[in-house]
Amino acid sequence: MNENERPLNFVEKIIKEDLASGKVDAIRTRFPPEPNGYLHIGHAKSIWLNFGLAQTFGGKCNLRFDDTNPEKEDEEYVESIKADVKWLGYQWDGDVHFTSDYFDQLHAWAIELIKSDKAYVCDLNAEQMREYRGTLTEAGKNSPYRERSVEENIELFEKMRAGEFDEGACALRVKLDMAAPNMHLRDPVIYRIKKASHHQTGDKWCIYPSYDYAHGQGDAIEGVSHSVCTLEFEEHRPLYNWFIKNVPVPSTPHQYEFSRLNVNYTITSKRKLKQLVDEDHVDGWNDPRMPTISGMRRRGFTPKAIRDFCEMTGVTKVKGVVDVSMLEFAIREDLNANAPRAMCVLHPLKVVLTNYPEDKTETMTAAGHPQRDDFAERSLPFGREVWIDQDDFREEANKKYKRLVIGKRVRLRNAYVIEADEAIKDEAGNIIEVRARVIENTVGNDPEDGVKPKGVIHWVAAHDNVECEVRLYDRLFTDVAPDAGGKDFLESINPDSLEILNGCKVEAGIFANDPDTRYQFEREGYFIEDSKYSSAEKPVFNRVISLRDTWGKMDQG
Repeated sequence: MNENERPLNFVEKIIKEDLASGKVDAIRTRFPPEPNGYLHIGHAKSIWLNFGLAQTFGGKCNLRFDDTNPEKEDEEYVESIKADVKWLGYQWDGDVHFTSDYFDQLHAWAIELIKSDKAYVCDLNAEQMREYRGTLTEAGKNSPYRERSVEENIELFEKMRAGEFDEGACALRVKLDMAAPNMHLRDPVIYRIKKASHHQTGDKWCIYPSYDYAHGQGDAIEGVSHSVCTLEFEEHRPLYNWFIKNVPVPSTPHQYEFSRLNVNYTITSKRKLKQLVDEDHVDGWNDPRMPTISGMRRRGFTPKAIRDFCEMTGVTKVKGVVDVSMLEFAIREDLNANAPRAMCVLHPLKVVLTNYPEDKTETMTAAGHPQRDDFAERSLPFGREVWIDQDDFREEANKKYKRLVIGKRVRLRNAYVIEADEAIKDEAGNIIEVRARVIENTVGNDPEDGVKPKGVIHWVAAHDNVECEVRLYDRLFTDVAPDAGGKDFLESINPDSLEILNGCKVEAGIFANDPDTRYQFEREGYFIEDSKYSSAEKPVFNRVISLRDTWGKMDQG
């Protein structure tokens, strides 16, 4: 983000004013994911915003893992999140932080809250606690354990810490207001018993702090100036501020909320994404159809396209749903400008050029990119036999069909004009080969007889190509809101979200390039080698995105 290129969003305006007034001397933000799953497109916006704010205002951004729930967390998720942040083009300041780094300090501050009679150990179980909490229209009532003495609470909390109680037997709560309109202020739990091994601290702890208790204190310990989170945490802000005021923290961060990124045709619930993985509806967290950052990376999306998409969606407090076509537009724009061109025949049909010598070969040249002089030219081997796509030939066709027809001409892209003479069929009547003739002296020139070709088609030489597998990916769901209103999102899985084509033929020259290179396979779409399954023995290409938005037409009618 560059504040000089566009109007400032409301968070940038706040930061600019805070710097100008001297309220803060420097900007420090943080990205604090919980390591209980892989990051998705919604997290991408939070990464873009928090790291982008630091970049815009010459500040720094921390990466801190909110690891207060060991039962659902794993080191695998920690490593995937670090990789995602780096891939998106960002680098956190200093070492990676964990909320667990502060467990000792948070525990000590909890004891201070007890000593100041602001916290107590409560023996209500979860169901009883819900009953005592009240409703949105009915005040809650105080726990019968709320007036325990400071000494008793300290003793009980020490026993909690020592593992003397079972899970759920008791919890540490802070004394706020059981009649507060904001439900989050009705004596919230700040420590609960969890006898689970932690991926960072092992078995040192059997009590763990709540998110609401740990989050603001983590910000304060790290000197975060602007704690930017999504709008669902707006109701948590009074509690965030209460802890900052009532705990002897070293700094006073402030929380600001923006609307989260919701995208149609997409689900972002970690629980539901995990269900897709666990039930084998997809090929893991990084399946190219998943809205995870790792899935988008494997699909071939670019970091720039995702950052551009986040920029396009804006930073506001207005809740809404963004059309996924905006993301697809950003990807097409980036790849159209930056992807080198190549030719790949997805449904091969052999064409024999009967008047071309069997022992002759040539090398044609083609632009690496039609609008980029900085892309090297490609060399295209050419011989008597070439592969074209089955859809590019018909025995008979009307005038609207601009491809190869018996008795008609087309140009092989960057090569000769050819004219079809005959279709060879198998016993079942399927066309297995086309006999055609080269029109001489037409490389770079129109035919001398004045009969121009009807169109241009792509091809690869039969004697010099690489056979590959191509995976045509599409949107995972057919429903614009797959899980809205209690719907079973599994029922709207798109049965055509993946089509696997074998025996495709691609230019051999592309394999001299970096396997992470994204290509426009001319007339077919944008593609990248699959990072999971592609090999030298069997290259596999994923379609990143089609050349045009076909869903837009479907959505309209």
